[in-house]
Amino acid sequence: MRRPPGLSVRMRLTLSYAGFLAVAGALLMGVVWAFLLRYVPDTPRGLLGISPNRYLLVHTFVPAAAVAMAFLLVFGLLGGWLLAGRMLAPLTQIGDAARRAGAGSLSHRIRMKGRQDEFRELSDVFDTMLEQLESHVAAQQRFAANASHELRTPLAISRALLDVARKDPTRDRDELIERLHAVNTRAIGLTEALLLLSRGDRGTFPREGVDLSLVAEEAAETLLPLAEQRGITLTVTGGAARTSGSAELLLRVVTNLVQNAVVHNLPAGGTVTVRTEAHGGTSVLRVGNTGRPIPPDLVPTLTEPFRRGTERVRTDEHAGVGLGLAIVHSIVRAHDGTLDLVARPGGGLLVTVRLPGTPLAATGRRPPRTTA
Repeated sequence: MRRPPGLSVRMRLTLSYAGFLAVAGALLMGVVWAFLLRYVPDTPRGLLGISPNRYLLVHTFVPAAAVAMAFLLVFGLLGGWLLAGRMLAPLTQIGDAARRAGAGSLSHRIRMKGRQDEFRELSDVFDTMLEQLESHVAAQQRFAANASHELRTPLAISRALLDVARKDPTRDRDELIERLHAVNTRAIGLTEALLLLSRGDRGTFPREGVDLSLVAEEAAETLLPLAEQRGITLTVTGGAARTSGSAELLLRVVTNLVQNAVVHNLPAGGTVTVRTEAHGGTSVLRVGNTGRPIPPDLVPTLTEPFRRGTERVRTDEHAGVGLGLAIVHSIVRAHDGTLDLVARPGGGLLVTVRLPGTPLAATGRRPPRTTA
């Protein structure tokens, strides 16, 4: 990359140092002239003797002063060049790292040594930025690869079904249409989930006051038929928990959590509890369920895209696409909140969402609402 025309920073610093020395030398000479030579008598040239006089001092002092000034200028240029190079060396390292990052190499780190100064702080900040960029790019690459794989699967199934139908005209058309409809529905659901995940990652949405307790009740109403179908007891308790954000996205958060809690549960007789509450300046939503024991080392990976905590049958209409908790994590993070997942000792999962709270005119308690 070519530099724009003009002096480099190193040259400007060098000229600054040299100019400072020259000005300091000139001031020193001026002080000598003003306070020394003015008190020496000015004897005419023809009357010169051995006593000090201004004429002799001027003709002996000025040439020596000129030589000293020239020496100061050269010394200032040379010393300034070396000193500026030494001072700007850390910037050279940072610039090299930036060029490598611009070329696509995010694994390089500066790791500047030496005392803790402004350049060292800038270097550490740059290294931290590179680590975050590398992690983000790696996550995006994994996400793109997984998304491509997941989108390719229903398309491949559709093509296989159509090939079979074309080669076997006697095949049941209704069965073919039904299977194509199921595959197409899954592809549409995956696409919508990817778009929602992208929207949450951007964090560009209008904000309004939202009561998590009302959102929890709405999600429970929607998923009540699914809970009854599976014999799951769904309970919503707690009080008002108001926050600021997108009502649509927060509804998707609660819906995904409750749906996961219902689907990943015991075959029969399981429970799902949803509780909302406010603690000081924080609004809290907790969703817990019964189910199979989850290995502790698996819990941190559940919020990654296309990760599933348990094996599920693909034909299940509520099997999902492996983006439920990833969407929840993305939306909660966009709302400046936190998401905590804890495996329950007896099986199942406890999910806690904490969001910045907003004041309520009145905080009421609702009686527990149980459905089965």
